[in-house]
Order: sequence, then structure tokens, then C-alpha cells
Amino acid sequence: MTLAIIAHRLLGSARVTMMHAVSPAVPPEATERVRGFAKSEGWDLRILDAGEFADENYVSNPVNRCFFCKGNLYGAISRLSDRQVLSGANTDDLGEYRPGLDAARNHHVRHPYLEAEIDKQGVRALARELGLGELAELPASPCLSSRVETTIAIDPEALKAIHAIERLIGAALTPQTVRCRVRRAGVVIELDPQSLDRITTDRQSDLSKAIVALLPTTLAGRRIGFEAYRNGSAFVGAKQ
Repeated sequence: MTLAIIAHRLLGSARVTMMHAVSPAVPPEATERVRGFAKSEGWDLRILDAGEFADENYVSNPVNRCFFCKGNLYGAISRLSDRQVLSGANTDDLGEYRPGLDAARNHHVRHPYLEAEIDKQGVRALARELGLGELAELPASPCLSSRVETTIAIDPEALKAIHAIERLIGAALTPQTVRCRVRRAGVVIELDPQSLDRITTDRQSDLSKAIVALLPTTLAGRRIGFEAYRNGSAFVGAKQ
């Protein structure tokens, strides 16, 4: 989002088009945020479906699922435009397992933050300098599919439930970080340590009952647990 604002303010709508992909893996409020900035900044915005949910390689949820997600995205963009595609990857992403960067390379995508050697905190600083306080403080929020353990198929109804559960926990506990993970062992709510320490046994029991009520039939009967947040914990077998 910060990169989009910088590009548009420097070059204008005649030379810059914003692409936003919608799917069951994208929370609706994220799309509304994009639409809001598009209106206030005067973007040429195009909303598209990249079609990853029609790709069995993506739906089967292998450890490199993001490769197929980004491959579908960049392929869809290239069918709509022959302009140079830019992404917001930053140097912190290089220290994590990011198969989407391989897809970007295949589609000749450029990463201005990487080229300028800017990390995540640098991006937040840029947002503050541009007067974008909302973006500067926005917590990281990967796509909803990232909550599903490797090789468990990506199911739109499960993603809808994951999002609803995270909103429930967010409203109840106002945590700094919350992730609803779907694992073979059960549904696990990961929280930042401070929020996890605040939950009493009775509170966990009440929240567990509320969570069960939100689960689709495909996830019914799974154990509900609470654990400390771990970045990327759903990616089993990923190279670190």
C-alpha cells in the first residue's frame, strides 16, 4: 500500500495502475481499505480474481503454496497489462521462506524496497513521513490461507471461519497478535505472550465454546487450543 501511494504520487494515474486481487483468502476489510485509499488518492484501481482457487497446486496446500498463489497473481496481471509489475517485498522477507519470490522472478517482477535495501521498519517510516499513520501502525496480516497447516487442503468455508474467529478473539481480548491455525491436531489460537498470559482457564473455556460455534462441518469436533504466537508455524517442512 505504501509503495502504491509513493508510485502514484510520483508518476500519477497515467503511468501507474493498482491491482488488487480478491479471493476467499483475502479479508473483506483489506479490500475495503484498498478501495478507501484508491478513492482518497485518486488511483486507477483494478480489482481482479487471480484464479488461484481453480489451481489444484494451490488448493492442495503444499509447502510452496505461495509459489502457485503468486504465479497465478502475476499471470493474471500480465494478461491485463504489459507494464512493469512492482511488489512491496522488503529485505526482512529475505530472511524467511518466501517461495512467492521465485514466482516473482519467473514473471520479471521488480521489488523497489529490495533494490533500495529497505526493511519493514523502513517501510513503516516511509508511511509515517507520507502522513499515513494508519498504514504505518497496521499489524502484519498474511493471507488467511497461511493459517492452514501444510497439505491440509485450502477450503473457502474454513478460511471464512478462521477470519471470523480472529475477529472474535480480537474483539474479546484486543491482542497485539492473533492467528487462528488449522492443524491436524486441532484448531489453535496463537496469541502474543502478554495476551496469552491474561487468559484464565474459564476465559479459555468460554472462548472455545464460541469458536466451536463458528466452525464449519469440515472442522467440527477438532480440539481447541491456545498457544504463543510463532511466525509461519503452519508451514510444516518449510526451509528457514
